[in-house]
Amino acid sequence: MAIGKAIKDAISKFLAGPGADQRAVEELVRGIQRGLIMGDVRVELVQELSDKIRRRALEEKLPQGISRKEQIIKIVYEELTALLGERPPKFTTGGKHPYVIMLLGIQGSGKTTTAAKLANYLKKNGYRVGVVCADTYRPGAYEQLRQLLEPRQIPLYGEPGSDDAVGIARRGVEELKKQNLDVIIIDTAGRHKEQESLMREMREMERAIKPDEAMLVIDGTIGQQASAHAEAFHKATRFGSIIITKLDTSAKGGGALSAVAATGAKVKFIGVGESVEDFESFNPSSYIASLLGMPDIESLVERVKLAELETSEERIKALMSGRFTLEDMVNQLRDMRKLGPLRKILSKLPIPGMADLPEEELEKAEERIKKWTAILQSMTQEEKANPSIIDDSRARRIARGSGTLERDVKELLKNYQMSKKMMKSLKRAQWKLPKQLLQK
Repeated sequence: MAIGKAIKDAISKFLAGPGADQRAVEELVRGIQRGLIMGDVRVELVQELSDKIRRRALEEKLPQGISRKEQIIKIVYEELTALLGERPPKFTTGGKHPYVIMLLGIQGSGKTTTAAKLANYLKKNGYRVGVVCADTYRPGAYEQLRQLLEPRQIPLYGEPGSDDAVGIARRGVEELKKQNLDVIIIDTAGRHKEQESLMREMREMERAIKPDEAMLVIDGTIGQQASAHAEAFHKATRFGSIIITKLDTSAKGGGALSAVAATGAKVKFIGVGESVEDFESFNPSSYIASLLGMPDIESLVERVKLAELETSEERIKALMSGRFTLEDMVNQLRDMRKLGPLRKILSKLPIPGMADLPEEELEKAEERIKKWTAILQSMTQEEKANPSIIDDSRARRIARGSGTLERDVKELLKNYQMSKKMMKSLKRAQWKLPKQLLQK
């Protein structure tokens, strides 16, 4: 992809240069700008991104043990990843049975092939999947799906020759429900954003089947036009996520991704080839690592983040003596969370079994940190410094202010007291924990 080559060249030149002063940063930024504009990224987004990289590269404090060039590459990586949006959550049915997905998209976006790709991907991930062909405008749609799904033993419902798209969708869902499936995917007719009759049909279908999720399929070769298509479909029916196709062949892929990201939508999956197998969950950080030609960049980013989270000797002494405040505890947890997913962090700790904790426990821990951060922000300075003054009345006020429950506030206070006791017992036992572990 042209966008990738131009950015790789700019970074290679920067890394090979003698220094990382303002002149070198400006040249790096200009190279990145050329790459993004060649990739059809909107000029306004390019300028905004450039300003952020330039400001952070010249103003941020350099952590101990990290070179200026390493820090700047990490900044570029973070800002490019932010441009494409955070990684969407892992696909889940949320316990709904069956979970109904309706695919939307314009003509020629590769929607029917994508229906087969998504079905195959979900089946490989342990879901029992079926597909409904509700495309009554393209005569070959049902036969195309049959040829793609039959060898993979994925059930297909359709009524070739019928023009009752809404009825087909409704009957298809009812029929496939009898097969005790986890997920039902509905392939709809491709439509243009100006075709009001097709848009109306799409709205009627949504009302009839009440899908759990609507996914918009967008052709990766259309660049900035992706934004207009996404907005038009969003007005007709609210979709929850996006699938971008043909990302492997498109020099405008970056434009499609950034334009869609700018609308606030989440890109959940991408098509990266013609085969049914060429389909994957979208990971902005991996995409950017590939774009930069630096597959090991995540380890560099983690190393810089660890250096940025250096904890002072005084803070460690306070932790070990049990003198740390409620704010200290929550901030430590929040800082740890910045390093990445908890499983990844825990796997690095020299404590047996930490990396083997059940997924649901880790998800609860992640959610707890978010809640506790919100709770802390709703406390007064007096309450942060002396949590013992928080009675039921204060707990209710704090819960209302943070959008949490009273029991969440009490859970935080209980964990704080337990942490203080634990730290004091460690001191009494004269355990000599490594400084690096305490920082984490």
